[in-house]
Amino acid sequence: MLGLSARLALGGRLHRCYSHGTESLKKTALYEFHRSEGARMVEFAGWSMPVQYKDSHISSHLHTRQHCSLFDVSHMLQSKVTGKDRVKFMESLVVGDVAELKENQGTLSLFTNEKGGIMDDLIVTQTSDGHLYIVSNAGCADKDSAHMKEKLTEFRAAGNDADLEFLEAGLIALQGPSAVRVLQEGVSDDLGKLPFMWSAVMTVFGVQGCRVTRCGYTGEDGAEISVPIGRTVELAESLLKNGEVRLAGLGSRDSLRLEAGLCLYGSDIDETTTPVEAALLWTIGKRRRAAADFPGAAIVLRQIKEKTSRKRVGLTSAGPPVRQHTPILNPDGKIIGEVTSGCPSPCLKRNVAMGYVDTEYSKPGTPIKVEVRKKIVDAVVAKMPFVPTKYYIVK
Repeated sequence: MLGLSARLALGGRLHRCYSHGTESLKKTALYEFHRSEGARMVEFAGWSMPVQYKDSHISSHLHTRQHCSLFDVSHMLQSKVTGKDRVKFMESLVVGDVAELKENQGTLSLFTNEKGGIMDDLIVTQTSDGHLYIVSNAGCADKDSAHMKEKLTEFRAAGNDADLEFLEAGLIALQGPSAVRVLQEGVSDDLGKLPFMWSAVMTVFGVQGCRVTRCGYTGEDGAEISVPIGRTVELAESLLKNGEVRLAGLGSRDSLRLEAGLCLYGSDIDETTTPVEAALLWTIGKRRRAAADFPGAAIVLRQIKEKTSRKRVGLTSAGPPVRQHTPILNPDGKIIGEVTSGCPSPCLKRNVAMGYVDTEYSKPGTPIKVEVRKKIVDAVVAKMPFVPTKYYIVK
């Protein structure tokens, strides 16, 4: 059984894991390492992943905010696109302005469908060695890979030059205020020159060919490190030699990202939500809006002009935890939306959540109500992130 805090942090989302037996689950290069470290393993997106280690969920969460933690994110889909028309190909799939990226700069973007729905969120990086490096969600890996391959076939048939490769590599994330200081001890490159969402290939604690990207999913400073798969354990062990670093699992990863106001695909965004409804309009480059050449552009641009009937918002409340699918009501008791993610905030000592409400109730400070276990509880629409983010920006 998972501890109560871990179950609350995951907000019931483990039910979305694949239902096949444990013998068919995929395993990252750190699977045996997790087990040796006492991790509680759970089924998540077709993978056997650690939800919690020996520390409590709350202790792990707070350690990340105060020091730094190491997360295994090797279940994410890593791929690269090559060819002289690689940018044109990616821009036929996503809303972002990939062409404007400088060498080794990345951006969060969205795969959209012809109805403007979000198929997945992803990070696209324009590398200095002639390819685009892409990281997308484990839960969408099969869908994303099939979509990209299908569109690539059409793209090449039209006479364009692009190719696609799915990478067999480990991916670990070091997150927290001391993360970069810890990492700096094992690299010769000056990480102070690496701003948020930029990356570089370097040797990390003796492991050559690692791509270090200054980003993460916690709201803290830190890095995601793509590492040759056979040396993932070695690198993890090297990082853990520093007393600042502890292992962390899915439980704290979920509550950290929610405090930071970050979406979880399949809960907060999916193919029924558009970038406008999801308050992700900033992911659509100005040039892309003017060209109206991304999938679903006609619908999304119309929503920008005419507004939408609902919007993703943050909310806070006291009392019992607010879970996914909790009804959101106006002060008169009318249902105006639904919670998509929610948990007790270890940092704020109150409940935080996000969900969709009728647009007229989306202004921060608006009093609303939530129905928790058939009990009506007062809540308020709140600005996100709930906990200030600490991304490293070079001025």
